[in-house]
Amino acid sequence: MHSTELKDRTKRSMRTSKSQVYDSSSIEIDPSPPNSTPKRSYQVWKGNNKFCCGGRIILGPDASSLFLTSFLIGCPAIAFCIKMALHIKPQDTIFNHQILLGGLILTVLDLGFLFLTSFGDPGIIPRNTKPPEASSDDDDLCKSTSFDWANGKTGTLRLPRIKEVKLETGETVQVKFCETCLLYRSPRASHCSICNNCVQRFDHHCPWVGQCIGARNYSFFICFISSSTALCIYVFTCSWVNILRQRTSFWTAISRDILSVILILYCFIVVWFVGGLTVFHFYLISTNQTTYESFRYRYDRKENPFNKGILSNFRQVLFSKISPSLINLRAWTSEDDTGLSVIDDNGDSETGSKNFDVEMGVPKLLQKIDFDGFDNKPSNSKNQDFHDQTKFGIA
Repeated sequence: MHSTELKDRTKRSMRTSKSQVYDSSSIEIDPSPPNSTPKRSYQVWKGNNKFCCGGRIILGPDASSLFLTSFLIGCPAIAFCIKMALHIKPQDTIFNHQILLGGLILTVLDLGFLFLTSFGDPGIIPRNTKPPEASSDDDDLCKSTSFDWANGKTGTLRLPRIKEVKLETGETVQVKFCETCLLYRSPRASHCSICNNCVQRFDHHCPWVGQCIGARNYSFFICFISSSTALCIYVFTCSWVNILRQRTSFWTAISRDILSVILILYCFIVVWFVGGLTVFHFYLISTNQTTYESFRYRYDRKENPFNKGILSNFRQVLFSKISPSLINLRAWTSEDDTGLSVIDDNGDSETGSKNFDVEMGVPKLLQKIDFDGFDNKPSNSKNQDFHDQTKFGIA
C-alpha cells in the first residue's frame, strides 16, 4: 500500500517538473540582438588614419609630423618677410615691395599645397567586408600564373594570390590579392603598411606630410615640393642681395645682417633635399613611374606598359582631372559581427558599403578591366599536378 502511494507521488512530481521545464522554455525570447547605434564611416574605420572635422579631413597615423614640416617652412619664410617689411622705407624703390610680395605668395602657396596633400583622400580603395565567393566554374579561378594561395583572412577559401589582367592598351599586368582588404588591387595600387589601406597608384608614404601619396594627391605633392624648392632659391637669392647691396665692406655687411646669413645657410642645406626630390619626381613623371615601381620593379630592365611619351605622361599625371573619391567618410553605418552596413535614407541597412560595388571581390574600378585574357600556363608538371589535386576547392 505504501509502495503504491510512493509511486503515485513520484509520478506526480515528475509531471510537475516536466511542466515547469516546458513552461520555462516556452517563454518568448527575441533572438535578434538589439540594434546598434548608427555611426559615421570614419568612426568605424578599420585603417590607421586620423580624422578631423567630423571625417571631412583624413590624415595619416603620423600626422603630427605635419607640425614639424609647417614649422620648418613657415619660420624661415615668415622671418624673411618680416625682415623685408621692417626695412622698407618710404624712399625705397618698388623693388623692395616686389621682393616682399613674392616671398608672401611663395610661402602661402607652399603651405597651401602642403595642407592639400595631407588633408585629402590619397586614393584609398574601400576594403571588402567578406572574401570573394568561390565561383561555380573552376576555370574562372584557374586563370593565374601563380599557384601561391591566399589563405589567411579568407578562411578556408583558396584564391590565387596573383592574377594577370589586360589594360585598355592591350598590355598585360599583374594584380595581387590583398588579404587585409579582401580584394584584388587595381593596377599600380599597393597596400600601405603604415596607413593600413590599399591606395590607387601608390607612390610612397611621405613622413613629412604624414600621408600616403597616391592617385588623388600626387599632383598636390609635386606642387608642394616644387614650391618648396622655389621658396628656398628665392630666399637664398634675396638674402644675398640684402647683404651685397649694403655700401660697406663684405665682412661688415655680414656682421650687421646675421639673419640673412642664417637664411642663406639654411636654404643652402634644405635646397639639396627638396631640390633633389623635385628633380627625381620630375624624372618619374617623364617616364610615368611611381617611387614604389621605380625601386620595386625597375622598368629599365623591361618595358614600362604605362609609358606614353614625355608630353603625354606630364599631361596625364599633372593636368588630368582628379578622380572622385571611392570612400564616403560621412555616410551613416552600423557595425555588427558580419561587417559594415550602410544605413540608407529610409533607415534600412545593407551589408557592405554602397561605394564598394564589389563583384566577386573585385572593386568597381577593376570591373572595367578585361579579365578574359588571363594566362593559364603552369610553369611545370608539378604545379599542374597540384592544380589537379586542389581543383580550387575548399580545403
